[in-house]
Amino acid sequence: MSKLDKDQVIAKFTEAYTAANGKAPEIEAKGGWYSVDGGKNMRLAQLDEMADELAGGKAEEAPKAAPKKAEPKKEAKKAEKAPKAAAPKKAKADKSGFSVKAFWNEKLDKEHPGSTLPR
Repeated sequence: MSKLDKDQVIAKFTEAYTAANGKAPEIEAKGGWYSVDGGKNMRLAQLDEMADELAGGKAEEAPKAAPKKAEPKKEAKKAEKAPKAAAPKKAKADKSGFSVKAFWNEKLDKEHPGSTLPR
C-alpha cells in the first residue's frame, strides 16, 4: 500500500468534484477523517477512490448522496429487529402483581416507542 499525500489527494478530489458537480466541495478535516459537504466521514484513501470515480465519470452524483443509499439498509435492519424486540417477555410477578420489568417496559414504550428493555 502506497503512502498518500494529503495535499495531492485533496487537490485531485477537488478538481474531480468541481468538474462533476460544478461547485467546489467543502472538505472538513479532523483527526485523519474527512467530511465532504457535511456528509459521512471518510479516510484519505476513500477520498482518493472517490476522486478516481468522479474523474472516470462512474459516479455523477455528489458524495453526499452515497450515505443516503446506505441508510435504507440500516433502516431495514432496524425494522427487522423491531418486531422481534417489541414483543414483551413474560416477567414473573410477585404476590402483589407488580413487576418492575413490566413497569419499565411500559414506561419505555410510552416515552420512546420501539425501544427495548436493557439487558
